[in-house]
Amino acid sequence: MPNTDHIVVGSGPNGLAAAIALARAGCSVRLIEGAETIGGGCRTAELTLPGFVHDVCSAVHPLAAASPFFATLPLADHGLRFLHPEIPLAHPFEDGTAAVLSRLPEETAASLDPADHQAYRRLVGPFVDGWDRLLPELLAPFHLPRSPLLLSRFGLLGGRSASGLVRSRFEGPRARAFFAGLAAHSMLPLDRAGTAAFGLILAVTGHAVGWPIPRGGARVITDALAGVFEAAGGVIETGRWVRSLDEVLGPAGGGSGSGPGGSAAARSVLFDVTPRQLLAIAGEALPASYRRRLARYRYGPGVFKVDWALDGPIPWRAEVCQRAGTVHLGASLEEIEESEARAWRGELAERPYVLVSQPTLVDPSRAPEGKHVGWAYCHVPAGSSADRTEAIERQVERFAPGFRDLILARHTISAVEMEAYNPNYVGGDINGGAAVISQLFTRPVARWTPYATPDPRIWICSSSTPPGGGVHGMCGFHAARAVLRRHA
Repeated sequence: MPNTDHIVVGSGPNGLAAAIALARAGCSVRLIEGAETIGGGCRTAELTLPGFVHDVCSAVHPLAAASPFFATLPLADHGLRFLHPEIPLAHPFEDGTAAVLSRLPEETAASLDPADHQAYRRLVGPFVDGWDRLLPELLAPFHLPRSPLLLSRFGLLGGRSASGLVRSRFEGPRARAFFAGLAAHSMLPLDRAGTAAFGLILAVTGHAVGWPIPRGGARVITDALAGVFEAAGGVIETGRWVRSLDEVLGPAGGGSGSGPGGSAAARSVLFDVTPRQLLAIAGEALPASYRRRLARYRYGPGVFKVDWALDGPIPWRAEVCQRAGTVHLGASLEEIEESEARAWRGELAERPYVLVSQPTLVDPSRAPEGKHVGWAYCHVPAGSSADRTEAIERQVERFAPGFRDLILARHTISAVEMEAYNPNYVGGDINGGAAVISQLFTRPVARWTPYATPDPRIWICSSSTPPGGGVHGMCGFHAARAVLRRHA
């Protein structure tokens, strides 16, 4: 019997979730992280000036607040507190008004063109009412549904392209642009099948649980998960990059004893990495046919991100944006379509679709008194080294005149630098792989148990497995459940 039952490589939310699920099932678990700090995409740092606290990657966490697995954990006992802005999301227009994603669908509908009030309520109403049944279905691998009618209704709508859905459902430009901004989180051209699902999930999540932020920054999610894991007996090791399978399974592929670095060999290893890293670490242990399928895994566009230390709140022309935790920038459906299509084609948009987060509106602890922080990114071609600071700030200034006068300092990170920071962000892709239809339930490859590989010791638990990207931990949770079934 090995000294360690299971090893998890990578400490993003999914790696932590997998480790927790295994440890709480009574297994001995070691979590290994290459960086000096744990967290993957959930890290926080002073990126600009002393006292200004920024989220390095993820900032707004509706799926963390909604996660069925996180809901079972005593995360509040370990310091996690979600803060809710008055308005989860606003989408401004050039006339100085904005559409809003409110906790109440009626308020969102009222912010759209009058002709679309009923259409919006009819679109989201059944899913808001059935939220507790729908979400576990969506955040799971392929399975026999427990709510087949509700899931079928969602599939018929969500399987469409966002462009097609909004043009058939909405008459006015406000609803079309608002939904396009939600769907653009897919990082796909909006004429692609399945992009409507992203818009629906994010809209319904906003109504059901809001779009909150963690007090103190994204690292608090990581710290709380780590606290739960260690309380269950888990061990965390940082500053050690795993570069070969021998390091975690022993030179002969396992059994017992210790591998290099002093970690005990394990019965199985769960990798919170994408297919490219798995091939580099464990490729020789996998059959050639499986390696070829992993090598065909497709990544999506990257992101360019900028953080600001600000002398005051962003002076949005639309007053409601000054109360919104998140702001989407794109004046029309057509503008957002063009931006996302260009990034997919390897081009830069003159007016990129921009996502803005304003955490200090509800969490003043992240900046000195009277000051603020801002966070924004746009989508860019995979592997782009282009500096999009000017394009992003021009978009913000377009809807918030005088914004540039408030900038005290900025920190930027390109798609290339994003991958250097976290190798899982291949080409700057923060979603662990393109969310195209062919890679939704079959990521990373089509297998009955997508977390398993042909080698029973090697598993993958990252966002490159179902249900995909987002800070929810469900990829790791389902991977751990699959491991436990195998070893039962």
